[in-house]
Amino acid sequence: MKQLRIGMIGYKFMGKAHSNAYRSLPMFFPKALKPEMSVICGRNAEDLDKARDQFGWAESVTDWKDLISREDIDLIDINAPSNAHKEIALAAVKAGKHIFCEKPLALNLADSREMLQAAEEAGVAHMVGFNYRFSPAVRLAKKLVESGRLGKIYHFRACFLQDWILDPEFPLVWRLQKEIAGSGSHGDLGAHLIDLAHFLVGDMQEVIGMSETFIKERPLATEMTGLSAKGDTNAPKGAVTVDDATLFLARFVNGAIGSFEATRFAAGHRSTNSFEINGSLGSVKFDFERMNELEVYLTSDAEDVQGFRRVLATDPAHEYAEAWWPPGHTIGFEHTFIHEMLELSSAIEEGRQPVPNFHDGVKCQAVLEAVERSIDERRWVELSEM
Repeated sequence: MKQLRIGMIGYKFMGKAHSNAYRSLPMFFPKALKPEMSVICGRNAEDLDKARDQFGWAESVTDWKDLISREDIDLIDINAPSNAHKEIALAAVKAGKHIFCEKPLALNLADSREMLQAAEEAGVAHMVGFNYRFSPAVRLAKKLVESGRLGKIYHFRACFLQDWILDPEFPLVWRLQKEIAGSGSHGDLGAHLIDLAHFLVGDMQEVIGMSETFIKERPLATEMTGLSAKGDTNAPKGAVTVDDATLFLARFVNGAIGSFEATRFAAGHRSTNSFEINGSLGSVKFDFERMNELEVYLTSDAEDVQGFRRVLATDPAHEYAEAWWPPGHTIGFEHTFIHEMLELSSAIEEGRQPVPNFHDGVKCQAVLEAVERSIDERRWVELSEM
Protein backbone atom coordinates (compact mmCIF):
# COMPACT_ATOMS: atom_id res chain seq x y z
CA MET A 1 0.00 0.00 0.00
CA LYS A 2 1.52 3.31 -1.12
CA GLN A 3 -1.37 5.52 -0.08
CA LEU A 4 -4.04 5.48 2.60
CA ARG A 5 -7.36 6.46 1.04
CA ILE A 6 -9.42 8.26 3.66
CA GLY A 7 -13.12 8.95 4.05
CA MET A 8 -13.82 11.45 6.84
CA ILE A 9 -17.19 11.90 8.57
CA GLY A 10 -17.41 15.33 10.22
CA TYR A 11 -16.03 18.66 9.07
CA LYS A 12 -16.04 21.17 11.91
CA PHE A 13 -13.54 21.60 14.78
CA MET A 14 -11.94 18.15 14.67
CA GLY A 15 -12.58 17.81 10.95
CA LYS A 16 -10.39 20.82 10.30
CA ALA A 17 -7.70 19.55 12.69
CA HIS A 18 -7.63 16.11 11.05
CA SER A 19 -7.63 17.56 7.54
CA ASN A 20 -4.65 19.75 8.36
CA ALA A 21 -2.83 16.73 9.76
CA TYR A 22 -3.41 14.63 6.67
CA ARG A 23 -2.24 17.46 4.41
CA SER A 24 0.88 18.18 6.48
CA LEU A 25 2.04 14.62 7.14
CA PRO A 26 3.82 14.00 3.78
CA MET A 27 5.66 17.32 3.93
CA PHE A 28 7.26 16.76 7.32
CA PHE A 29 7.30 12.96 7.50
CA PRO A 30 7.94 11.99 3.85
CA LYS A 31 8.66 8.34 4.65
CA ALA A 32 5.21 7.84 6.18
CA LEU A 33 2.36 6.18 4.30
CA LYS A 34 0.80 9.06 2.39
CA PRO A 35 -2.82 9.95 3.26
CA GLU A 36 -5.09 10.50 0.26
CA MET A 37 -7.92 12.87 1.22
CA SER A 38 -10.56 11.15 -0.85
CA VAL A 39 -14.04 11.91 0.53
CA ILE A 40 -15.45 14.16 3.25
CA CYS A 41 -18.95 13.56 4.61
CA GLY A 42 -21.47 15.70 6.48
CA ARG A 43 -25.19 16.47 6.62
CA ASN A 44 -25.33 20.08 5.43
CA ALA A 45 -24.46 20.00 1.72
CA GLU A 46 -23.70 23.71 1.38
CA ASP A 47 -21.37 23.88 4.41
CA LEU A 48 -19.85 20.53 3.46
CA ASP A 49 -18.89 21.74 0.00
CA LYS A 50 -17.20 24.78 1.52
CA ALA A 51 -15.24 22.52 3.88
CA ARG A 52 -14.30 20.20 1.02
CA ASP A 53 -12.77 23.05 -0.94
CA GLN A 54 -11.17 24.75 2.06
CA PHE A 55 -9.66 21.62 3.58
CA GLY A 56 -8.57 20.03 0.32
CA TRP A 57 -10.75 16.93 -0.06
CA ALA A 58 -11.40 15.46 -3.51
CA GLU A 59 -15.11 14.69 -3.07
CA SER A 60 -17.99 15.26 -0.65
CA VAL A 61 -21.06 13.16 0.17
CA THR A 62 -23.94 13.68 2.59
CA ASP A 63 -24.68 10.01 3.40
CA TRP A 64 -22.05 8.23 5.48
CA LYS A 65 -23.48 4.85 4.49
CA ASP A 66 -22.64 5.57 0.86
CA LEU A 67 -19.12 6.51 1.91
CA ILE A 68 -18.54 3.32 3.87
CA SER A 69 -19.79 1.12 1.04
CA ARG A 70 -17.15 2.45 -1.38
CA GLU A 71 -14.35 0.10 -2.32
CA ASP A 72 -11.88 2.93 -2.94
CA ILE A 73 -11.71 3.88 0.77
CA ASP A 74 -9.26 2.26 3.20
CA LEU A 75 -9.90 4.18 6.41
CA ILE A 76 -12.92 5.88 7.96
CA ASP A 77 -12.18 8.91 10.17
CA ILE A 78 -15.06 9.57 12.59
CA ASN A 79 -15.19 13.01 14.18
CA ALA A 80 -18.96 13.44 14.19
CA PRO A 81 -20.74 13.97 17.55
CA SER A 82 -20.36 11.16 20.08
CA ASN A 83 -23.82 9.67 19.59
CA ALA A 84 -22.91 8.75 16.00
CA HIS A 85 -19.65 6.95 16.75
CA LYS A 86 -20.98 3.46 17.43
CA GLU A 87 -23.27 3.06 14.41
CA ILE A 88 -20.68 4.40 11.99
CA ALA A 89 -17.82 2.40 13.45
CA LEU A 90 -19.73 -0.89 13.43
CA ALA A 91 -20.73 -0.38 9.81
CA ALA A 92 -17.18 0.56 8.87
CA VAL A 93 -15.55 -2.50 10.42
CA LYS A 94 -18.19 -4.71 8.83
CA ALA A 95 -17.06 -3.26 5.51
CA GLY A 96 -13.44 -4.05 6.39
CA LYS A 97 -12.32 -0.44 6.83
CA HIS A 98 -9.66 0.75 9.24
CA ILE A 99 -11.03 3.18 11.82
CA PHE A 100 -9.93 6.41 13.45
CA CYS A 101 -12.50 7.60 16.00
CA GLU A 102 -12.42 10.72 18.12
CA LYS A 103 -12.88 10.42 21.85
CA PRO A 104 -14.86 9.54 23.82
CA LEU A 105 -15.17 6.29 21.93
CA ALA A 106 -18.92 5.95 22.58
CA LEU A 107 -21.75 7.20 24.77
CA ASN A 108 -21.24 4.41 27.28
CA LEU A 109 -18.98 1.55 28.24
CA ALA A 110 -21.17 -1.20 26.77
CA ASP A 111 -21.15 0.47 23.35
CA SER A 112 -17.40 1.05 23.43
CA ARG A 113 -16.80 -2.61 24.27
CA GLU A 114 -19.03 -3.63 21.37
CA MET A 115 -17.00 -1.40 19.05
CA LEU A 116 -13.73 -2.90 20.27
CA GLN A 117 -14.96 -6.46 19.86
CA ALA A 118 -16.22 -5.80 16.33
CA ALA A 119 -12.96 -4.14 15.28
CA GLU A 120 -10.87 -6.96 16.74
CA GLU A 121 -12.98 -9.65 15.07
CA ALA A 122 -12.75 -7.84 11.74
CA GLY A 123 -8.99 -7.60 12.01
CA VAL A 124 -8.88 -3.90 11.10
CA ALA A 125 -6.65 -1.22 12.56
CA HIS A 126 -8.45 0.94 15.12
CA MET A 127 -7.32 4.16 16.82
CA VAL A 128 -8.93 6.58 19.25
CA GLY A 129 -8.17 10.30 19.24
CA PHE A 130 -6.19 11.19 22.34
CA ASN A 131 -3.97 13.75 20.66
CA TYR A 132 -2.33 15.18 23.79
CA ARG A 133 -0.22 12.02 24.10
CA PHE A 134 1.63 13.25 21.03
CA SER A 135 3.12 16.44 22.46
CA PRO A 136 6.94 16.11 22.60
CA ALA A 137 6.96 17.36 26.19
CA VAL A 138 4.43 14.70 27.22
CA ARG A 139 6.57 12.05 25.51
CA LEU A 140 9.52 13.33 27.54
CA ALA A 141 7.49 12.96 30.74
CA LYS A 142 6.69 9.38 29.70
CA LYS A 143 10.38 8.72 29.09
CA LEU A 144 11.35 10.05 32.52
CA VAL A 145 8.73 7.88 34.23
CA GLU A 146 9.54 4.70 32.29
CA SER A 147 13.30 5.07 32.71
CA GLY A 148 12.93 5.33 36.48
CA ARG A 149 14.50 8.78 36.64
CA LEU A 150 11.55 10.00 38.73
CA GLY A 151 11.73 6.94 40.98
CA LYS A 152 8.59 5.42 42.46
CA ILE A 153 5.54 7.42 41.42
CA TYR A 154 3.46 8.73 44.31
CA HIS A 155 1.12 11.37 42.87
CA PHE A 156 -0.60 12.27 39.62
CA ARG A 157 -2.68 15.46 39.72
CA ALA A 158 -4.37 16.89 36.69
CA CYS A 159 -6.87 19.53 35.65
CA PHE A 160 -8.48 20.63 32.40
CA LEU A 161 -9.99 24.08 32.85
CA GLN A 162 -12.03 26.06 30.34
CA ASP A 163 -14.49 28.97 30.51
CA TRP A 164 -16.25 29.02 27.14
CA ILE A 165 -19.75 28.46 28.57
CA LEU A 166 -19.35 30.74 31.60
CA ASP A 167 -22.02 33.12 30.24
CA PRO A 168 -25.42 31.71 31.31
CA GLU A 169 -26.87 32.99 28.01
CA PHE A 170 -24.45 30.92 25.94
CA PRO A 171 -26.65 28.67 23.75
CA LEU A 172 -27.50 25.03 24.36
CA VAL A 173 -25.00 23.39 22.00
CA TRP A 174 -24.84 19.64 21.42
CA ARG A 175 -21.97 19.26 23.86
CA LEU A 176 -24.42 20.18 26.65
CA GLN A 177 -26.93 17.46 25.77
CA LYS A 178 -26.35 14.03 27.26
CA GLU A 179 -28.14 12.11 24.52
CA ILE A 180 -25.62 13.48 21.98
CA ALA A 181 -22.43 14.06 23.96
CA GLY A 182 -22.72 11.35 26.62
CA SER A 183 -21.44 13.67 29.34
CA GLY A 184 -20.15 17.21 29.73
CA SER A 185 -16.77 18.35 30.97
CA HIS A 186 -16.21 14.85 32.35
CA GLY A 187 -16.27 13.03 29.02
CA ASP A 188 -14.98 15.90 26.91
CA LEU A 189 -12.11 17.21 29.06
CA GLY A 190 -11.75 14.60 31.77
CA ALA A 191 -11.32 11.87 29.18
CA HIS A 192 -8.04 13.45 28.08
CA LEU A 193 -6.80 13.59 31.69
CA ILE A 194 -7.75 9.96 32.24
CA ASP A 195 -5.91 8.86 29.12
CA LEU A 196 -2.81 10.85 30.07
CA ALA A 197 -2.90 9.21 33.50
CA HIS A 198 -3.13 5.76 31.91
CA PHE A 199 -0.32 6.63 29.48
CA LEU A 200 2.02 8.10 32.08
CA VAL A 201 1.26 6.28 35.34
CA GLY A 202 -0.82 3.17 34.66
CA ASP A 203 -4.22 1.63 35.29
CA MET A 204 -6.56 2.84 38.02
CA GLN A 205 -7.93 0.62 40.76
CA GLU A 206 -10.73 2.71 42.28
CA VAL A 207 -12.30 6.17 42.02
CA ILE A 208 -14.66 8.52 43.83
CA GLY A 209 -16.08 11.72 42.40
CA MET A 210 -18.39 14.70 42.57
CA SER A 211 -19.98 16.85 39.87
CA GLU A 212 -22.19 19.90 39.37
CA THR A 213 -24.28 21.51 36.67
CA PHE A 214 -24.23 25.21 37.49
CA ILE A 215 -26.52 26.47 34.71
CA LYS A 216 -29.58 24.23 34.40
CA GLU A 217 -31.14 25.80 31.29
CA ARG A 218 -29.83 27.68 28.25
CA PRO A 219 -31.30 29.33 25.12
CA LEU A 220 -31.65 26.97 22.20
CA ALA A 221 -28.81 27.31 19.68
CA THR A 222 -29.51 28.62 16.19
CA GLU A 223 -25.99 28.02 14.90
CA MET A 224 -22.94 26.19 16.23
CA THR A 225 -19.42 25.57 15.02
CA GLY A 226 -16.70 23.99 17.14
CA LEU A 227 -16.83 25.68 20.54
CA SER A 228 -18.74 28.74 19.33
CA ALA A 229 -22.48 29.20 18.84
CA LYS A 230 -25.26 31.72 18.28
CA GLY A 231 -28.67 31.89 19.83
CA ASP A 232 -31.54 34.23 20.63
CA THR A 233 -31.75 35.19 24.30
CA ASN A 234 -35.52 35.57 23.85
CA ALA A 235 -35.85 32.08 22.39
CA PRO A 236 -37.16 29.12 24.40
CA LYS A 237 -34.68 27.45 26.71
CA GLY A 238 -33.68 23.83 26.92
CA ALA A 239 -32.34 21.75 29.79
CA VAL A 240 -28.60 21.24 30.23
CA THR A 241 -28.34 17.49 30.82
CA VAL A 242 -24.59 17.09 31.38
CA ASP A 243 -22.11 18.13 34.04
CA ASP A 244 -20.48 21.55 33.96
CA ALA A 245 -17.70 20.35 36.28
CA THR A 246 -16.53 16.98 37.59
CA LEU A 247 -13.78 16.24 40.09
CA PHE A 248 -12.58 12.83 41.24
CA LEU A 249 -9.89 11.04 43.21
CA ALA A 250 -8.23 7.83 42.08
CA ARG A 251 -6.00 5.10 43.41
CA PHE A 252 -3.73 3.47 40.83
CA VAL A 253 -2.91 -0.23 40.68
CA ASN A 254 0.77 0.58 41.31
CA GLY A 255 -0.04 2.39 44.58
CA ALA A 256 0.07 5.96 43.30
CA ILE A 257 -2.84 8.28 44.04
CA GLY A 258 -4.38 10.91 41.77
CA SER A 259 -6.70 13.88 41.63
CA PHE A 260 -8.60 15.07 38.55
CA GLU A 261 -10.61 18.22 37.82
CA ALA A 262 -12.49 19.04 34.62
CA THR A 263 -14.59 22.18 34.34
CA ARG A 264 -15.93 24.68 31.82
CA PHE A 265 -16.48 27.28 34.53
CA ALA A 266 -12.92 28.37 35.36
CA ALA A 267 -12.91 32.07 34.43
CA GLY A 268 -9.71 33.10 32.67
CA HIS A 269 -8.77 29.57 31.64
CA ARG A 270 -9.20 29.13 27.90
CA SER A 271 -7.77 25.62 27.79
CA THR A 272 -5.56 24.81 30.76
CA ASN A 273 -4.77 21.13 30.33
CA SER A 274 -2.12 20.39 32.94
CA PHE A 275 -0.68 17.63 35.08
CA GLU A 276 2.02 17.08 37.69
CA ILE A 277 3.73 13.82 38.56
CA ASN A 278 5.60 13.41 41.84
CA GLY A 279 8.03 10.54 42.37
CA SER A 280 10.62 9.54 44.93
CA LEU A 281 13.46 10.94 42.79
CA GLY A 282 11.79 13.89 41.12
CA SER A 283 8.75 15.58 39.62
CA VAL A 284 7.49 16.91 36.30
CA LYS A 285 4.90 19.59 35.53
CA PHE A 286 3.13 20.21 32.22
CA ASP A 287 0.58 22.76 30.98
CA PHE A 288 -0.64 22.51 27.39
CA GLU A 289 -0.97 26.28 27.12
CA ARG A 290 2.86 26.12 27.20
CA MET A 291 2.94 22.82 25.35
CA ASN A 292 6.59 22.87 24.32
CA GLU A 293 7.80 23.06 27.91
CA LEU A 294 8.19 20.46 30.64
CA GLU A 295 9.22 21.52 34.11
CA VAL A 296 11.56 18.95 35.62
CA TYR A 297 12.85 18.58 39.18
CA LEU A 298 15.40 15.92 40.14
CA THR A 299 16.43 15.25 43.72
CA SER A 300 19.90 14.20 42.47
CA ASP A 301 20.78 17.81 41.66
CA ALA A 302 23.19 19.50 44.03
CA GLU A 303 21.42 21.18 46.92
CA ASP A 304 22.48 24.67 45.91
CA VAL A 305 20.89 24.40 42.44
CA GLN A 306 17.83 22.31 43.23
CA GLY A 307 14.57 23.52 41.74
CA PHE A 308 12.28 23.02 38.76
CA ARG A 309 14.05 23.57 35.45
CA ARG A 310 12.29 24.53 32.23
CA VAL A 311 13.02 22.03 29.48
CA LEU A 312 12.08 23.24 26.00
CA ALA A 313 11.19 20.06 24.12
CA THR A 314 12.17 21.32 20.67
CA ASP A 315 15.68 19.86 20.34
CA PRO A 316 16.31 16.75 18.20
CA ALA A 317 16.71 14.81 21.47
CA HIS A 318 12.92 14.95 21.86
CA GLU A 319 10.47 12.77 19.94
CA TYR A 320 9.21 14.25 16.64
CA ALA A 321 11.33 17.42 17.05
CA GLU A 322 13.82 16.70 14.28
CA ALA A 323 11.01 16.77 11.71
CA TRP A 324 10.13 20.36 12.54
CA TRP A 325 12.10 23.56 13.04
CA PRO A 326 15.53 24.48 14.46
CA PRO A 327 15.87 24.16 18.26
CA GLY A 328 13.84 26.73 20.14
CA HIS A 329 11.30 27.19 17.35
CA THR A 330 8.07 25.98 18.86
CA ILE A 331 5.20 23.88 17.50
CA GLY A 332 1.48 24.09 18.34
CA PHE A 333 -1.83 22.34 18.94
CA GLU A 334 -2.18 21.23 15.32
CA HIS A 335 1.10 19.33 15.44
CA THR A 336 -0.26 16.85 17.98
CA PHE A 337 -2.73 15.68 15.32
CA ILE A 338 0.02 15.35 12.72
CA HIS A 339 1.99 13.13 15.12
CA GLU A 340 -1.22 11.21 15.82
CA MET A 341 -1.77 10.54 12.12
CA LEU A 342 1.89 9.55 11.79
CA GLU A 343 1.28 6.80 14.33
CA LEU A 344 -1.91 5.76 12.54
CA SER A 345 -0.37 5.55 9.08
CA SER A 346 2.81 3.87 10.37
CA ALA A 347 0.82 1.22 12.22
CA ILE A 348 -1.30 0.40 9.17
CA GLU A 349 1.79 0.15 6.97
CA GLU A 350 3.56 -2.07 9.52
CA GLY A 351 0.53 -4.31 10.09
CA ARG A 352 0.14 -3.53 13.80
CA GLN A 353 -2.42 -1.78 15.95
CA PRO A 354 -1.84 1.94 16.46
CA VAL A 355 -1.61 3.31 20.01
CA PRO A 356 -3.84 4.53 21.54
CA ASN A 357 -6.50 2.24 20.14
CA PHE A 358 -9.99 1.07 21.05
CA HIS A 359 -8.58 -0.83 24.04
CA ASP A 360 -7.48 2.52 25.45
CA GLY A 361 -10.85 4.05 24.57
CA VAL A 362 -12.66 1.29 26.48
CA LYS A 363 -10.34 1.68 29.47
CA CYS A 364 -11.02 5.41 29.54
CA GLN A 365 -14.77 4.86 29.25
CA ALA A 366 -14.65 2.45 32.19
CA VAL A 367 -13.13 5.16 34.40
CA LEU A 368 -15.63 7.75 33.18
CA GLU A 369 -18.53 5.49 34.11
CA ALA A 370 -16.97 4.38 37.39
CA VAL A 371 -16.74 8.04 38.41
CA GLU A 372 -20.37 8.58 37.43
CA ARG A 373 -21.41 5.54 39.44
CA SER A 374 -19.45 6.78 42.45
CA ILE A 375 -21.25 10.14 42.23
CA ASP A 376 -24.68 8.48 41.98
CA GLU A 377 -23.98 6.04 44.82
CA ARG A 378 -21.74 8.34 46.91
CA ARG A 379 -18.98 5.74 47.39
CA TRP A 380 -15.62 4.51 46.10
CA VAL A 381 -16.07 2.35 43.00
CA GLU A 382 -13.56 -0.33 41.96
CA LEU A 383 -12.73 -0.51 38.27
CA SER A 384 -13.20 -4.28 38.54
CA GLU A 385 -16.93 -3.58 39.01
CA MET A 386 -17.25 -2.07 35.55
